[in-house]
Amino acid sequence: MTVVTTTASYSRLRCLLFATLLGFALCATAQADEPKAAAKHLDVKSTFRNICGFCHENYGRKAAKGPQLMNSERSDEFIFNRIKKGMPGRMAAFGTAFTDDQIRDIIKFIRSLKPDEEPQNPS
Repeated sequence: MTVVTTTASYSRLRCLLFATLLGFALCATAQADEPKAAAKHLDVKSTFRNICGFCHENYGRKAAKGPQLMNSERSDEFIFNRIKKGMPGRMAAFGTAFTDDQIRDIIKFIRSLKPDEEPQNPS
């Protein structure tokens, strides 16, 4: 049982470390783009695949290190706050990397996911 716990702990720690490093990289990128008067259009599909896809497999349509997001019963407000503020030990906070409008676009993307359709950027 100790091996399973150690392996699970190592996997969680590795995921948290990756998310933290990714968060720092995104923060540095966001600061380099200052001022933020006019936020760039976010390619949500590409962003999700390259950042969120590490923990949310197949664009969030399957559970992996993180939960399945497609058809989530969580409210938009819950998902918004989780993306923005994160959860210590589980998910990095991306509130400094994305604007509130970009987070809302990510939620629209998640809500539009279908099992057998290629995901599309929200319009």
